Amino acid sequence: MFLGEYQHSIDEKGRVIMPARFRDQLGPNFIITRGLDGCLFVYPAAEWEKLSQEVQTLPLAKKDARAFSRMLFSGAAEGECDKQGRVSLPANLREYAGIERDVVSIGVSSRIEIWAAQNWARVNADAAQRYEELAEKLEGI
Repeated sequence: MFLGEYQHSIDEKGRVIMPARFRDQLGPNFIITRGLDGCLFVYPAAEWEKLSQEVQTLPLAKKDARAFSRMLFSGAAEGECDKQGRVSLPANLREYAGIERDVVSIGVSSRIEIWAAQNWARVNADAAQRYEELAEKLEGI
């Protein structure tokens, strides 16, 4: 399970350090893709396979299902950490997430999210203000 929040900077080659606690769980190869809310999602291979199978069950006749599938898979890239624990973020994914310099990597149970620091600050502040309200709306938590 991925937990925690880590701040890093991206280097001039588009590489960012993957926190050591995350690297151990990710394994040697993983998938980075467009996330929701303007971040990147990082999945271990086994979790990516589960998600892929779920997306493949979406009805092909539905326009929204086709659009979602296209965005998820066309933006996907295989990732691996180098000896220093850095992962290269493809330019198209950095652009999508607005990542220029400072990034925040957060653990979200079965995935990692990589955020441009300024976007994470905004999203996190909003969610923090509404945390109790969100919990009330999500019955069963």
